[in-house]
Amino acid sequence: MHLRLTEEQKMVQETIRKFVEKELIPLENDVLRNEREGRPSLPQEKVKELQLKAKNAGFWGINTPSEYGGADLGQMMQAIVTMEISKTFVPFSFGGSADNILYYCNEEQKKKYLIPTINGEKKSCFAMTEPGAGSDTRNIKMTAVKDGDEWVLNGEKTFITGGNEADFVMVIAITDKERHAKTGREGVTCFIVDRDMGWRSEYIHTMGEWGPASLIFENVRVPEENILGELHGGYKLGLEWIGFARWIVGARAVGAAERLLQMAIDYAKERVTFGKPIAERQAIQWMIADSAVEIEAARWLVLNAAFTLDQGEDNRHLASMAKLYGSNMGNRVVDRVLQIHGGMGYTKELPIERWYREARLWRIYDGTDEIQRMIISRNLLKGHVHIGDFI
Repeated sequence: MHLRLTEEQKMVQETIRKFVEKELIPLENDVLRNEREGRPSLPQEKVKELQLKAKNAGFWGINTPSEYGGADLGQMMQAIVTMEISKTFVPFSFGGSADNILYYCNEEQKKKYLIPTINGEKKSCFAMTEPGAGSDTRNIKMTAVKDGDEWVLNGEKTFITGGNEADFVMVIAITDKERHAKTGREGVTCFIVDRDMGWRSEYIHTMGEWGPASLIFENVRVPEENILGELHGGYKLGLEWIGFARWIVGARAVGAAERLLQMAIDYAKERVTFGKPIAERQAIQWMIADSAVEIEAARWLVLNAAFTLDQGEDNRHLASMAKLYGSNMGNRVVDRVLQIHGGMGYTKELPIERWYREARLWRIYDGTDEIQRMIISRNLLKGHVHIGDFI
């Protein structure tokens, strides 16, 4: 075993860290002001400018296969990069990437959807969740009915990240009602549906800055060639998409918690009460110590999930653990950091309250806490995994 980053990984980590400190963190006040005034966090031209700088520095398609022009650095590096980027709330991605399931496109679909997405010419989103079907996929109601060489889609998807901006959606719909009714898993298919085929999106307002969408399909006609993967094979694709997203949530929580903890440490040294810095108070010391320990524990859960995926092994159990522990850790840390800052932490003068609202979402999307606990316990009770399997 080697429990340290390689020299190459350290170099990439340091380069990303400098990029975040130089290019992104200075934009935080602008982002907060824009969000308070109801404008987009960053103008699109600024996003493109930042992505160009990153591309010129060699960061384009962090985990995209080299045959598509990406860096193909692997999942471990994806985790490390995500942790560094998440030390700021400035919305940014390096570009040059596509959703993992989009690589199941056939050759024609790759030309029309995958390549343009990687090149930044098109935006995609993935839609499985419905008003009555979140983690319980048995309750999916959206249907796709065959009509000649087309499928007619009807239904609604909700809480779809990127749904307001997407040019096309990868959407899950029932294509065989009997098979789906029996298992809750079979009989669903994933379709690639362009916005101009007729679906529309409606903005959902939330307590945070995340603005998901409802997608409405009313007799939307989709050609046969727009099936992604296999007919009735949509459930597997959905699991693969969600499985990747889960441990990434844990990585985001680690990065944000590191930044927040450093803010708390710096403030505790400066803030004086009753003649002493609050850093000398045991109550504050314990909050800092507990946070540091929990961050390290979450980091290793995330890295183990990423490493397991790099080995070509099934990481779903670890992904659930990383998501469950990481998201809850993030919530505990941001709460302590706000408490350490007192009244100032509650104001909009500091970004802590903004992170506080964002962190609460981590425990809900891409599978709630309750779903992760159900998955982890079921895997152990049914013998799918055993204690100590992943060392």
